[in-house]
Amino acid sequence: MRSIAASEYVVETEALTLQYGRKFALKDLSLRVPRGRIHAIVGANGAGKSSLFRVLLGFQTPSSGSARILDQSCAQLSPEVRGRIGFVNDEHTMPEWMRIGDVVAMQRRQYPQWDQARFDETAGHFNVLPEQKVAQLSRGERAGINLAMALAQSPELLILDEPTLGLDVVAKRAFLEALMFCNSVDACTIIYCSHQMEEIERVADNLIILERGELKHMSAPDEFCERVSLWVADLPAAAVTALRARPEVLLLQKLDGLVHVLILDRDAQYGEVLTGFGARHVQTMPVSLDRAVNALLTRDHAAPAEEGAGHVRTQW
Repeated sequence: MRSIAASEYVVETEALTLQYGRKFALKDLSLRVPRGRIHAIVGANGAGKSSLFRVLLGFQTPSSGSARILDQSCAQLSPEVRGRIGFVNDEHTMPEWMRIGDVVAMQRRQYPQWDQARFDETAGHFNVLPEQKVAQLSRGERAGINLAMALAQSPELLILDEPTLGLDVVAKRAFLEALMFCNSVDACTIIYCSHQMEEIERVADNLIILERGELKHMSAPDEFCERVSLWVADLPAAAVTALRARPEVLLLQKLDGLVHVLILDRDAQYGEVLTGFGARHVQTMPVSLDRAVNALLTRDHAAPAEEGAGHVRTQW
């Protein structure tokens, strides 16, 4: 990889660690997120995603290591740098008693670069009126107004932490369309955290996978999918036991009498390996991003007890 100057990163962490007693929320995390595009952070619950955001935004002091955002130490963020960062989380909280027009006016006074036209355009996706009170809005409408206010700040970096959690299909689609339009017309860098892989496939240019506070992978989503292959074969029981111990095997699952084997970083001739284990009717199939990511994340976790002949591992 070519060398990139520090100024070309919106986020840089070096051996970043956040520890609570014996529990690590972040562990020696070294991460560099380049400017531009949409970067998706994924991981199981407890992977460290929200902990990372708290450190980056200066809300949490790390146990050790360093973190920088927009070229400034996260421990000493100036008001000027904070004004260049937009943040939307899954709570979408606003004062229930206030009217939307008043909430927007309050936000507008705090940001000199406020872009009212952008706010109006984004909020227009959600059909919210200025005279409506916050208490009258649905969860999706609140999410839309929060996104509109964040974008109207004209942020250099927009951080979204599970922004579509709990939204219905219509509200989620409006949110994602507004988000992609913003990224297509601006130099705004977006860091997007979600458990919804269909969203990630739709919006993300870069995939960052965290597990137990550590960086496991970073690349374009399609590049990651190319590293994972799915093989379906008729395998004897002894072969299944032997395959599970191999380092390239992410997951095995038995469906309709056939064993599905997810493999990491092996070439297209892996069918010959399976044939060597006594496999019959071997074929390979494409892998979705959802299945590939989940296989990687579940590999190092203890498998639940096997349930007879139904499943080799019951991860799905």
